[in-house]
Amino acid sequence: MKIKTSLLTLFLCLSTASFAQWQPAGDKIKTDWATQIDPNSVLSEYPRPIMERSEWMNLNGLWDYSIVPVEAAKPAADGQILVPFAVESSLSGVMKTLGDENALWYERTFKVPSKWKGQQVLLHFDAVDWQAEVWLNDIKIGEHRGGYTGFSFDITPYLTSGATEKLTVKVWDPTDKGPQPRGKQVSNPGGIWYTPVSGIWQTVWLEPVPKTHINHLKNIPDIDNKKLSVTAQVEGSQFGDYVQVKVKDAGQVVAQGKAAIGQTAEIYWNDMKLWSPENPFLYDMEVELIRNGKAIDQVKSYTAMRKMSTKRDENGVFRFQLNNEDYFPFGLLDQGWWPDGLYTAPSDEALKYDIEMTKKMGYNLIRKHVKVEPARWYTHCDQLGILVWQDMPNGDDCREWQMYQYYDGVDPKRTEASEDIFKTEWKGIIDDLISYPSIVTWVPFNECWGQFKTEEIVKWTKEYDPSRLVNPASGGNHFAVGDMLDIHHYPNPAMDMYDGNRATVLGEYGGIGLPLEGHLWFTDRNWGYVQFKNSEETTDEYVKYANQLLELIPKGFSAAIYTQTTDLEGEINGLMTYDRKVVKMDLDRIREVNLKICNSLGN
Repeated sequence: MKIKTSLLTLFLCLSTASFAQWQPAGDKIKTDWATQIDPNSVLSEYPRPIMERSEWMNLNGLWDYSIVPVEAAKPAADGQILVPFAVESSLSGVMKTLGDENALWYERTFKVPSKWKGQQVLLHFDAVDWQAEVWLNDIKIGEHRGGYTGFSFDITPYLTSGATEKLTVKVWDPTDKGPQPRGKQVSNPGGIWYTPVSGIWQTVWLEPVPKTHINHLKNIPDIDNKKLSVTAQVEGSQFGDYVQVKVKDAGQVVAQGKAAIGQTAEIYWNDMKLWSPENPFLYDMEVELIRNGKAIDQVKSYTAMRKMSTKRDENGVFRFQLNNEDYFPFGLLDQGWWPDGLYTAPSDEALKYDIEMTKKMGYNLIRKHVKVEPARWYTHCDQLGILVWQDMPNGDDCREWQMYQYYDGVDPKRTEASEDIFKTEWKGIIDDLISYPSIVTWVPFNECWGQFKTEEIVKWTKEYDPSRLVNPASGGNHFAVGDMLDIHHYPNPAMDMYDGNRATVLGEYGGIGLPLEGHLWFTDRNWGYVQFKNSEETTDEYVKYANQLLELIPKGFSAAIYTQTTDLEGEINGLMTYDRKVVKMDLDRIREVNLKICNSLGN
């Protein structure tokens, strides 16, 4: 009993010490979830639900950090940073601007569990913005460029048997001083541009795997042919290895298929249950890697059978169809920023909350705006039932913008290096997100920012993933390619262009502002397309715009996106405050009119 008591006391002391040395930095507004953070257990949920193994280790938590000029050697630590929150964020405990002339160094130690002996150990970084170099026990093991794609290293050869391992990471991020994808980050935030996000901003974790193991799944539904295609990428395979896939409903196998390594398992069954926002049914999947009749690796996954397409209706208007039935996608521009964590939600509950509120308000769609979320966000969308239009985060600049006409200029040119950065990261984003059924549309460009070789990029995207629609340039320079024409009009809905050969969508409108004292990032420079003084006036304006949209749907609009889910730094045009503490409009009234819009085509 004395030994147990002593251990408990030691644990409590260590926990208390961690709390004592970490505190949110700065005096900006925060969410309620920020007050519940335990630095010993940060974002502790399994980070990759689309391909899950039972064993893993979370490396989130307090790491040593330092900031020095880019070319300088790693110095002694300046202090501790809470990973995975960006160094500029409050929840990092640091809240310092990195800048393009400096590098951010991280370091921590860990021990590999003894029960992992004999397995390969993978080190996963789910996202680091922007350029990362990684050392293990002072041996450089690799590097990665790209702020929105995950990367991994097999660290097995560099581990020291039974000893403490030292992990070191160096990050450089030029923010808007470089051409790389960065979304809304700028060095001098203001208006619609926000605080930089540098360094580790998604979970860091370890995973033990067999020497031959599954490292990626591509699950593509085809309801017309009653087929699910599953392609497993395998590391270290031998001739004769194959993959076996079992599709389950409530624990019972309803279909299965097999494929040799490098081939696609095509799985057929007749009585498929279809996924929709109204009925988000998911099938469980079990994927096994078989050698000589025995499973040498196994992962859990899931999938959904759904189809998003376009078809001309009886009036000649191209409409979206979900599962071959006319459907009106209507949703929110969702930028996914947090006042305390910037790019990183303070908890999984917080990450899920915005999706839940979007559903509660009566929407069926989220346009994830110039940002990519952690894997768990997409799983929440799959489970809760919400369609997702996924943007490519913009980078480089906007040289010429023609909003309400087909582009008649010369498509702006990026440098060869800038083009390569874009293409590499866009492919990586699609690869990472290919299996999430809630994602129904890819959006490579937004409002001409970094837009280049539009026809080439759209063609490549369509060919690389023919199972989804492509919105070529939301509100940008318009070309007659892809599946839709997307125009932006603020504040009220208006159809300034129409395309008789593709779906016409209102990719952004609204932006109704209501500043609420006590919930503002800035106290002196808040901005919205229009501003009102109270919830009643704001709700009235929202309903007025919604009714205008209802009148435009028969005339040709086939989808619409309202700006936006929450306030964000200097923008006060969210349905909720930036700290998520207040819904600024009458929820019942907006839900009522939103459902009318969603059901306007009878879906």
